[in-house]
Amino acid sequence: MKGRAMRLAAASAAACLILGATPALAQSANADLLLKLKEKGILSDEEYQQLMARDQAQAAPAQPAPQAAAAALDDKKIVRMSDSGVGFEMAGVTLKFSGSVNGFYVHDSGDKSAANTTVAGGLATVGNNSSSVRNGLLPGFLKVDVTTRQAGWDIGAHFGLYPGINSVTGVGGANSGGNPTALGTSGIDFRQTYLTFGKPNIGEFKIGRDIGLFGSEAILNDITLLSSGTPAGNAAPSNTTLGRIGIGYIYTDFQPQITYTTPKLGGFQASFGVFQPLTTIGSGEVNGTPGFQAKLVYDFKAAGVAGHLWVSGITQKHDGISGFPSYTGNAIDVGAKFSVAGFTALGYYYTGSGVGTTGLFLLSTAANGRKRDSDGFYGQATYTIGKFTLGGSYGESRLDLAPGEINPILVRKNSSWVGQARYGLTSWVTLLGEYVHTKAEAQGTNQATSNAVAAGAILFF
Repeated sequence: MKGRAMRLAAASAAACLILGATPALAQSANADLLLKLKEKGILSDEEYQQLMARDQAQAAPAQPAPQAAAAALDDKKIVRMSDSGVGFEMAGVTLKFSGSVNGFYVHDSGDKSAANTTVAGGLATVGNNSSSVRNGLLPGFLKVDVTTRQAGWDIGAHFGLYPGINSVTGVGGANSGGNPTALGTSGIDFRQTYLTFGKPNIGEFKIGRDIGLFGSEAILNDITLLSSGTPAGNAAPSNTTLGRIGIGYIYTDFQPQITYTTPKLGGFQASFGVFQPLTTIGSGEVNGTPGFQAKLVYDFKAAGVAGHLWVSGITQKHDGISGFPSYTGNAIDVGAKFSVAGFTALGYYYTGSGVGTTGLFLLSTAANGRKRDSDGFYGQATYTIGKFTLGGSYGESRLDLAPGEINPILVRKNSSWVGQARYGLTSWVTLLGEYVHTKAEAQGTNQATSNAVAAGAILFF
């Protein structure tokens, strides 16, 4: 018995030395050693089996109790990185942050102020040359999205804060006129507050404040969205430039709405909704019916060409006041963008009656309440080589006089040429340089022109 105990102790000591290696290597080497000791007759079959059993018991990981294992695998207590953006998933809820920051040096040179350069509603700069460090067409933004799935429904809460870098007066909202004086503060435009719920086979419902449907594709596909475009108010900059707003399309705006978007059907997707009725700018009307907007989009890829086509529309009745007649504003737009290799081309056109120009229902009627017709377009092309992108565009927005109206200084056409160069410094940061020539023409003979250069950077995450 004493000899058997000594043999077991010696074998165990050897096993302990081997177990100092990695677990898998130690278990394999120990089994080989015990087998050799048995073959040399140092260990009996009984002793060999006893030591092998002890070795396997020591190498096996401890198994948690059923309750502990269940707690360890409780999905509600696991935090995962979100699939995209900056955020995380926990307890079936995804919290995601996304945002943008930009800044540009902009120098704007316009015609001198004179009787023959006065154009009411004109967007070319008139007056002294100016320099600024300012936001482009986009202010900065921080978006927060909270999404989950409940009872088979995909549900989301969405918030979008849009702060600028320039000081503003605060009179008239976050995007009020600029105030380039010491001790000023910038504004925060809370453009987005909406909820969504839907299912893949049903579509999605949206309730709250978000970008409109009519005109949204025009601005979202415009190259000046990333840069400055026509500066407007460069001597005292607000939180945004104009880009091509009012010089190729009417600004879609962020509006209270209840909209529905269908599932994608073979590349087609439609959206339509009821919107808070907007008043005619400068009028105190109270509208009894809502506005309606709709959009149809078609995406395709064929023979190396990617296409994005759209059509959208808006209609809204305006109730007249103080003897002015009621009127209904209507507009429709169409657009197409095609991409092949590094080349992209886009064409866009809109036409309307009683919707105005630059902003929805701005200059939409004459002083007697009669509707003005308007239309506009822009064409755009870009070419990308590696990290470099060169782009150019031309656009116009036109406004007609109302029947019987005489107003020689009212804007007839705003137009601009844009040349742009971009360089993708990183996946987040893009450097940009741009030249813009803007021209405003009145119904009479007045006109004004301005030239602007901009250079800066924009970051998206």
